[in-house]
Amino acid sequence: MAKALFVISPGMFRDEELFHTKEELEDAGIETHIASLRKGEFMGRLGGRAVADISVSEAIAANYDVVIFVGGPGVTQHGLPENPAVLKLAKDANSKCKVLAAICAGPKILAAAGVVKGKKVTVFPDEGYIALIKKMGGNYTASHLEVDNKLVTADGPEAAHDFGRKIAELLS
Repeated sequence: MAKALFVISPGMFRDEELFHTKEELEDAGIETHIASLRKGEFMGRLGGRAVADISVSEAIAANYDVVIFVGGPGVTQHGLPENPAVLKLAKDANSKCKVLAAICAGPKILAAAGVVKGKKVTVFPDEGYIALIKKMGGNYTASHLEVDNKLVTADGPEAAHDFGRKIAELLS
C-alpha cells in the first residue's frame, strides 16, 4: 500500500487542502499520515482539527511515496519556508524521486528548498509567492493544477479534490 505524508502548519492550515486531498488519497487506498513542526492537534483556518502523529524533524522521506505540503496562512505565519527540517524533508523527497506535492502557499516551501528549478509550477496567485517561484527558477504557469513529472502543484482550496486525484493517479 502506498503511503502519503501531509505536512501542515501548527495552526491556520487550509482545511480543504488537507481534508479533501486526504479523502481522495484514502478513497484510492493510500495510507495517510500527518506531520507538523511538532506532534499534536492543530486547528485549520476554517476550524477543522487535524492530529500530527509525527514531527517534521522525525519524518523520513524514504518511508513515504509522496510528501505533500498543505497551504494556508500558517505556512508563512509559522515560518515553514525557512524551517531547516521542512526544507530537508522536501529536498530528501525530491532526491529520492518521490512524488512531491504542494498546494496554495505550499509551493513556497518547494521554492525555498530549491526543487522547482526548470519545473512547471503553480501557486496561490500572490505576487510575492509568484516572484519567489520565478526567482528560484520555476516556470510559473498560473494553472489550477500543474504536473511536471513527479512534481504536483495546485493554486488553492478549490483545486484540492483534483490535486488529490492527480497524486493518487501518480501513485497507482
